Amino acid sequence: MNAIYDKLTKCVESVRKRTDFVPKVAIVLGSGLGDYANDIKVECEIDYHDIEGFPVSTVPGHAGKFIFGYVDSVPVVCMKGRVHYYEGYPISDVVMPARLMKLLGAEILFLTNASGGLNPEFSAGTFMLITDHISCFAPNPLIGPNIDELGTRFPDMTHVYDTDLQDIIRNAAKNEGITLKEGVYAQLTGPSFESPAEIKMLRTLGVDAVGMSTVVEAIAANHMGMKICGISCVCNLAAGMTANPLTHDEVQAAANEAAPKFKKLLTESVKRF
Repeated sequence: MNAIYDKLTKCVESVRKRTDFVPKVAIVLGSGLGDYANDIKVECEIDYHDIEGFPVSTVPGHAGKFIFGYVDSVPVVCMKGRVHYYEGYPISDVVMPARLMKLLGAEILFLTNASGGLNPEFSAGTFMLITDHISCFAPNPLIGPNIDELGTRFPDMTHVYDTDLQDIIRNAAKNEGITLKEGVYAQLTGPSFESPAEIKMLRTLGVDAVGMSTVVEAIAANHMGMKICGISCVCNLAAGMTANPLTHDEVQAAANEAAPKFKKLLTESVKRF
């Protein structure tokens, strides 16, 4: 058996010893959304440390647990704290949570993150619907022997972000009076922020927002046939676009400030799923 798949199945068995809850929607909670679980009807919580072989988040602001419960009547699993490639984990571990949530029953993956804005129309607190991504900078999680149990060797990437889910999110934002921009997201490895020259390159490529997560998770979930959507909270303007140096504290503060609207948009969208 493939070692990655073997590790994944052991994680599934470990979770199933603690709950038989079957989610429909899997939600990855980015910076500033960690306490979103307080707004759902919680059925079960499982700490990452209690799952055999599961990677544990080490980033400030990212707790490490799965929250199983309901948003309105929709069964969900929330990933409260994600794992990043820059923490030193192999890329297969970084995408393991997304794969695990699919094997637990989730059909939809809702990705959220905090990002730096490259589009001059964006400012701190802007919400961006992810319509596509550029994946050239972080290792592709499908490199290596294909895991046939999960998906095909060469998955199509034409519509990674489901167009029907995008329409649902647009309508939810409109009905809630929340301004929602749209654009292309790029993931770099981090943990350093990008240089002004790198930001200039990304703008030339057509990138609207950049961060250190999300794309590899979307690739792995798409490989498994999940429907995917994503919203990025722009927490600062990227390097070179202002004279200010970038800090994680700034990102965390902006994400926390935008969190109430972000939560409302997330809830209204999931309810419509």
